[in-house]
Amino acid sequence: MSAQAQTGDRPGEIVAGFLATFAIFGSAIGLVTSPVPVTVFAILIALIAAGIGGRSQRLAAFAVFFSGACFIAGLAIAIVTNKPIF
Repeated sequence: MSAQAQTGDRPGEIVAGFLATFAIFGSAIGLVTSPVPVTVFAILIALIAAGIGGRSQRLAAFAVFFSGACFIAGLAIAIVTNKPIF
């Protein structure tokens, strides 16, 4: 019999998934609050999650693009509504 050993998730892969999720929610919050500090922090967190990779690589890539889009949209919303960006 040839049975393949089950490979479990490494702890880093699980952390990458949580970081990517945290970055997505942080970016969404950055749309309604001050966009520059919140979304820049979320972009950094998403990039760290993408660097870890693993099973959550697609989620991390989505988090990077979503955070960048929220940064641009947050700045546009802040400019239109005369809110401070910092």
